[in-house]
Amino acid sequence: MGKKKASGLLRRERRAGYLFALPWFVGITAFIMGPIIVCFIFSFCRYEVVLPPKFIGFANYRNILWEDDLTLLCLWNTIYMVIFGIPLRIIMSLGLALLLTVEIKGLSMYRTIYYMPAIVPIVASSILWLWILDPANGILNWFLSLIRIRGPAWLGSTEWSKPSMILMGLWSSGVNMIILIAGLKNIPNVFYEVAEIDGASFWSKFIHITLPLLTPTLFFLTIVEVIGTMQIFTQSYIMTNGGPADSTLFYVFYLFNNAFSYFRMGYASALSWILFMIIFVVTLVQFFGGKYWVHYET
Repeated sequence: MGKKKASGLLRRERRAGYLFALPWFVGITAFIMGPIIVCFIFSFCRYEVVLPPKFIGFANYRNILWEDDLTLLCLWNTIYMVIFGIPLRIIMSLGLALLLTVEIKGLSMYRTIYYMPAIVPIVASSILWLWILDPANGILNWFLSLIRIRGPAWLGSTEWSKPSMILMGLWSSGVNMIILIAGLKNIPNVFYEVAEIDGASFWSKFIHITLPLLTPTLFFLTIVEVIGTMQIFTQSYIMTNGGPADSTLFYVFYLFNNAFSYFRMGYASALSWILFMIIFVVTLVQFFGGKYWVHYET
Protein backbone atom coordinates (compact mmCIF):
# COMPACT_ATOMS: atom_id res chain seq x y z
CA MET A 1 0.00 0.00 0.00
CA GLY A 2 2.85 2.31 0.88
CA LYS A 3 4.49 1.65 -2.48
CA LYS A 4 1.28 2.56 -4.32
CA LYS A 5 1.04 5.85 -2.41
CA ALA A 6 4.67 6.59 -3.12
CA SER A 7 4.31 5.87 -6.84
CA GLY A 8 1.12 7.98 -7.00
CA LEU A 9 2.91 10.87 -5.29
CA LEU A 10 5.82 10.51 -7.70
CA ARG A 11 3.47 10.67 -10.70
CA ARG A 12 1.76 13.80 -9.34
CA GLU A 13 5.11 15.46 -8.74
CA ARG A 14 6.20 14.54 -12.26
CA ARG A 15 3.02 16.01 -13.73
CA ALA A 16 3.45 19.16 -11.63
CA GLY A 17 7.06 19.45 -12.83
CA TYR A 18 6.02 19.16 -16.47
CA LEU A 19 3.26 21.71 -15.87
CA PHE A 20 5.67 24.25 -14.39
CA ALA A 21 8.15 23.61 -17.22
CA LEU A 22 5.45 23.92 -19.90
CA PRO A 23 5.87 27.70 -20.42
CA TRP A 24 9.58 27.15 -21.03
CA PHE A 25 8.90 24.35 -23.53
CA VAL A 26 6.32 26.50 -25.33
CA GLY A 27 8.64 29.50 -25.36
CA ILE A 28 11.69 27.65 -26.69
CA THR A 29 9.56 25.94 -29.34
CA ALA A 30 7.72 29.05 -30.50
CA PHE A 31 10.51 31.63 -30.26
CA ILE A 32 13.71 29.63 -30.80
CA MET A 33 13.24 26.23 -32.44
CA GLY A 34 10.38 27.40 -34.65
CA PRO A 35 12.27 30.32 -36.22
CA ILE A 36 15.37 28.14 -36.66
CA ILE A 37 13.40 25.54 -38.62
CA VAL A 38 11.61 28.19 -40.70
CA CYS A 39 14.92 29.93 -41.42
CA PHE A 40 16.42 26.64 -42.60
CA ILE A 41 13.47 26.05 -44.95
CA PHE A 42 13.60 29.62 -46.30
CA SER A 43 17.32 29.22 -47.07
CA PHE A 44 16.27 26.95 -49.94
CA CYS A 45 13.67 29.39 -51.25
CA ARG A 46 13.41 32.67 -53.07
CA TYR A 47 11.41 34.65 -50.56
CA GLU A 48 10.95 38.41 -50.95
CA VAL A 49 8.37 38.91 -48.17
CA VAL A 50 5.62 40.36 -50.36
CA LEU A 51 5.52 37.20 -52.50
CA PRO A 52 5.09 33.60 -51.38
CA PRO A 53 8.35 31.64 -50.95
CA LYS A 54 9.43 29.62 -54.00
CA PHE A 55 11.65 26.57 -53.61
CA ILE A 56 14.92 26.95 -55.60
CA GLY A 57 17.09 24.26 -54.01
CA PHE A 58 20.72 25.18 -53.33
CA ALA A 59 20.68 28.27 -55.58
CA ASN A 60 21.07 30.69 -52.66
CA TYR A 61 24.08 28.80 -51.29
CA ARG A 62 25.62 28.46 -54.75
CA ASN A 63 25.21 32.18 -55.37
CA ILE A 64 26.74 33.10 -51.99
CA LEU A 65 29.74 30.78 -52.31
CA TRP A 66 30.59 31.16 -56.01
CA GLU A 67 28.99 34.30 -57.46
CA ASP A 68 28.57 36.96 -54.77
CA ASP A 69 31.93 38.75 -54.39
CA LEU A 70 30.49 41.02 -51.71
CA THR A 71 30.05 38.03 -49.40
CA LEU A 72 33.79 37.33 -49.52
CA LEU A 73 34.56 40.99 -48.79
CA CYS A 74 32.20 41.01 -45.80
CA LEU A 75 33.68 37.77 -44.54
CA TRP A 76 37.21 39.18 -44.84
CA ASN A 77 36.19 42.33 -42.94
CA THR A 78 34.83 40.14 -40.15
CA ILE A 79 37.86 37.85 -40.09
CA TYR A 80 40.09 40.95 -39.88
CA MET A 81 38.32 41.93 -36.66
CA VAL A 82 38.76 38.39 -35.31
CA ILE A 83 42.47 38.15 -36.17
CA PHE A 84 43.53 41.59 -34.96
CA GLY A 85 40.81 42.67 -32.56
CA ILE A 86 40.51 39.65 -30.27
CA PRO A 87 44.22 39.24 -29.36
CA LEU A 88 44.54 42.97 -28.61
CA ARG A 89 41.38 42.96 -26.51
CA ILE A 90 42.46 39.93 -24.49
CA ILE A 91 45.99 41.33 -23.98
CA MET A 92 44.47 44.64 -22.84
CA SER A 93 42.10 42.86 -20.46
CA LEU A 94 44.89 40.68 -19.06
CA GLY A 95 47.13 43.70 -18.48
CA LEU A 96 44.34 45.50 -16.60
CA ALA A 97 43.53 42.35 -14.61
CA LEU A 98 47.18 42.00 -13.53
CA LEU A 99 47.31 45.63 -12.47
CA LEU A 100 44.02 45.43 -10.58
CA THR A 101 44.96 42.36 -8.52
CA VAL A 102 47.75 44.29 -6.76
CA GLU A 103 46.60 45.13 -3.24
CA ILE A 104 46.60 48.93 -3.13
CA LYS A 105 44.38 51.53 -1.52
CA GLY A 106 41.24 52.27 -3.53
CA LEU A 107 41.42 49.04 -5.55
CA SER A 108 37.62 48.69 -5.73
CA MET A 109 37.33 52.21 -7.12
CA TYR A 110 39.88 51.51 -9.85
CA ARG A 111 38.13 48.28 -10.80
CA THR A 112 34.82 50.14 -11.03
CA ILE A 113 36.34 52.89 -13.20
CA TYR A 114 37.81 50.41 -15.69
CA TYR A 115 34.66 48.30 -15.74
CA MET A 116 32.20 51.18 -16.30
CA PRO A 117 32.71 51.49 -20.11
CA ALA A 118 31.59 47.86 -20.44
CA ILE A 119 28.11 48.69 -19.12
CA VAL A 120 27.57 51.62 -21.50
CA PRO A 121 25.03 50.57 -24.19
CA ILE A 122 26.71 49.86 -27.51
CA VAL A 123 24.56 52.49 -29.26
CA ALA A 124 25.62 55.19 -26.79
CA SER A 125 29.29 54.21 -26.96
CA SER A 126 29.14 54.20 -30.77
CA ILE A 127 27.82 57.77 -30.79
CA LEU A 128 30.48 58.78 -28.25
CA TRP A 129 33.26 57.29 -30.38
CA LEU A 130 31.90 59.05 -33.45
CA TRP A 131 32.76 62.29 -31.66
CA ILE A 132 36.12 61.01 -30.36
CA LEU A 133 37.20 59.83 -33.83
CA ASP A 134 35.97 62.86 -35.73
CA PRO A 135 38.96 63.84 -37.92
CA ALA A 136 38.29 67.59 -37.70
CA ASN A 137 36.94 68.16 -34.19
CA GLY A 138 37.53 64.84 -32.40
CA ILE A 139 39.37 64.75 -29.10
CA LEU A 140 41.73 61.97 -30.26
CA ASN A 141 43.16 63.98 -33.16
CA TRP A 142 43.34 67.01 -30.87
CA PHE A 143 45.57 65.06 -28.46
CA LEU A 144 47.71 63.88 -31.35
CA SER A 145 48.10 67.46 -32.57
CA LEU A 146 49.58 68.39 -29.19
CA ILE A 147 52.56 66.13 -29.94
CA ARG A 148 52.84 67.33 -33.53
CA ILE A 149 51.16 64.26 -35.09
CA ARG A 150 48.56 64.70 -37.79
CA GLY A 151 45.74 62.29 -37.02
CA PRO A 152 44.19 60.14 -39.77
CA ALA A 153 40.62 60.32 -40.99
CA TRP A 154 39.80 57.28 -38.80
CA LEU A 155 36.28 56.13 -39.77
CA GLY A 156 36.44 58.13 -43.00
CA SER A 157 39.46 56.20 -44.26
CA THR A 158 39.43 52.69 -45.74
CA GLU A 159 42.82 52.01 -44.10
CA TRP A 160 41.80 53.17 -40.61
CA SER A 161 38.10 52.31 -40.39
CA LYS A 162 38.53 48.76 -39.04
CA PRO A 163 41.45 49.70 -36.71
CA SER A 164 39.19 52.48 -35.38
CA MET A 165 36.57 49.93 -34.40
CA ILE A 166 39.24 47.71 -32.83
CA LEU A 167 40.37 50.75 -30.80
CA MET A 168 36.79 51.30 -29.72
CA GLY A 169 36.58 47.63 -28.65
CA LEU A 170 39.63 48.05 -26.39
CA TRP A 171 37.75 50.74 -24.49
CA SER A 172 35.15 48.21 -23.32
CA SER A 173 37.46 45.46 -22.07
CA GLY A 174 35.91 45.53 -18.59
CA VAL A 175 33.93 42.29 -18.86
CA ASN A 176 36.99 40.28 -19.89
CA MET A 177 38.99 42.06 -17.20
CA ILE A 178 36.59 40.94 -14.44
CA ILE A 179 36.64 37.33 -15.69
CA LEU A 180 40.45 37.35 -15.80
CA ILE A 181 40.64 38.81 -12.28
CA ALA A 182 38.50 35.90 -11.10
CA GLY A 183 40.84 33.50 -12.90
CA LEU A 184 43.89 35.11 -11.32
CA LYS A 185 42.34 34.93 -7.86
CA ASN A 186 41.78 31.21 -8.41
CA ILE A 187 45.54 30.53 -8.73
CA PRO A 188 46.89 29.25 -5.37
CA ASN A 189 49.41 31.63 -3.77
CA VAL A 190 51.60 28.70 -2.77
CA PHE A 191 52.98 28.51 -6.31
CA TYR A 192 54.13 32.12 -6.17
CA GLU A 193 55.60 31.67 -2.69
CA VAL A 194 57.69 28.70 -3.81
CA ALA A 195 58.82 30.62 -6.92
CA GLU A 196 59.88 33.60 -4.81
CA ILE A 197 61.91 31.31 -2.54
CA ASP A 198 63.68 30.05 -5.67
CA GLY A 199 64.37 33.65 -6.71
CA ALA A 200 62.04 33.77 -9.71
CA SER A 201 61.46 37.17 -11.31
CA PHE A 202 58.05 38.66 -12.11
CA TRP A 203 58.26 37.57 -15.74
CA SER A 204 59.32 34.03 -14.81
CA LYS A 205 56.32 33.73 -12.48
CA PHE A 206 54.05 35.17 -15.15
CA ILE A 207 55.27 32.83 -17.92
CA HIS A 208 55.62 29.62 -15.90
CA ILE A 209 52.81 29.99 -13.34
CA THR A 210 50.25 32.66 -14.23
CA LEU A 211 49.81 31.93 -17.93
CA PRO A 212 49.60 28.10 -17.69
CA LEU A 213 47.08 28.23 -14.82
CA LEU A 214 45.10 30.98 -16.55
CA THR A 215 44.71 29.07 -19.83
CA PRO A 216 41.20 27.71 -18.98
CA THR A 217 39.99 31.29 -18.52
CA LEU A 218 41.77 32.45 -21.68
CA PHE A 219 40.27 29.51 -23.58
CA PHE A 220 36.76 30.50 -22.47
CA LEU A 221 37.32 34.15 -23.42
CA THR A 222 38.71 33.17 -26.82
CA ILE A 223 35.63 31.12 -27.67
CA VAL A 224 33.21 33.82 -26.48
CA GLU A 225 35.13 36.58 -28.25
CA VAL A 226 35.26 34.71 -31.57
CA ILE A 227 31.52 34.01 -31.48
CA GLY A 228 30.74 37.62 -30.55
CA THR A 229 33.11 39.20 -33.07
CA MET A 230 31.81 37.05 -35.92
CA GLN A 231 28.43 38.68 -35.24
CA ILE A 232 29.67 42.29 -35.10
CA PHE A 233 26.97 44.62 -36.41
CA THR A 234 25.88 47.58 -34.29
CA GLN A 235 29.07 49.64 -34.50
CA SER A 236 29.14 49.45 -38.30
CA TYR A 237 25.41 50.15 -38.60
CA ILE A 238 25.54 53.29 -36.45
CA MET A 239 29.01 54.70 -37.12
CA THR A 240 29.78 54.04 -40.79
CA ASN A 241 26.80 52.34 -42.43
CA GLY A 242 29.29 49.87 -43.86
CA GLY A 243 31.56 52.48 -45.40
CA PRO A 244 33.81 53.87 -46.57
CA ALA A 245 33.93 51.72 -49.71
CA ASP A 246 32.42 48.74 -47.83
CA SER A 247 35.49 48.56 -45.55
CA THR A 248 33.26 48.08 -42.48
CA LEU A 249 30.52 46.09 -44.17
CA PHE A 250 30.67 43.08 -41.87
CA TYR A 251 29.01 39.75 -42.55
CA VAL A 252 26.01 40.23 -40.23
CA PHE A 253 25.49 43.76 -41.57
CA TYR A 254 25.35 42.35 -45.10
CA LEU A 255 22.93 39.69 -43.86
CA PHE A 256 20.79 42.42 -42.26
CA ASN A 257 20.76 44.44 -45.49
CA ASN A 258 19.61 41.44 -47.52
CA ALA A 259 16.84 40.68 -45.04
CA PHE A 260 15.48 44.14 -44.15
CA SER A 261 16.73 46.50 -46.87
CA TYR A 262 16.46 44.30 -49.99
CA PHE A 263 13.78 41.96 -48.54
CA ARG A 264 15.65 38.89 -49.79
CA MET A 265 14.73 36.74 -46.80
CA GLY A 266 15.68 33.47 -48.47
CA TYR A 267 19.13 34.76 -49.35
CA ALA A 268 19.59 36.19 -45.83
CA SER A 269 18.55 32.84 -44.33
CA ALA A 270 21.21 31.07 -46.37
CA LEU A 271 23.77 33.65 -45.23
CA SER A 272 22.80 33.00 -41.61
CA TRP A 273 23.24 29.24 -41.95
CA ILE A 274 26.65 29.69 -43.56
CA LEU A 275 27.63 31.92 -40.63
CA PHE A 276 26.38 29.28 -38.22
CA MET A 277 28.49 26.61 -39.90
CA ILE A 278 31.57 28.85 -39.87
CA ILE A 279 31.18 29.57 -36.14
CA PHE A 280 30.45 25.90 -35.44
CA VAL A 281 33.56 24.70 -37.28
CA VAL A 282 35.79 27.37 -35.73
CA THR A 283 34.51 26.47 -32.25
CA LEU A 284 35.19 22.77 -32.88
CA VAL A 285 38.73 23.62 -34.01
CA GLN A 286 39.21 25.70 -30.86
CA PHE A 287 38.08 22.82 -28.64
CA PHE A 288 40.33 20.40 -30.51
CA GLY A 289 43.31 22.73 -30.32
CA GLY A 290 42.58 23.51 -26.68
CA LYS A 291 43.74 20.01 -25.71
CA TYR A 292 47.29 21.02 -26.58
CA TRP A 293 47.58 24.32 -24.71
CA VAL A 294 44.89 24.52 -22.02
CA HIS A 295 46.13 23.37 -18.62
CA TYR A 296 43.65 21.98 -16.09
CA GLU A 297 44.83 21.33 -12.55
CA THR A 298 43.06 17.97 -12.44
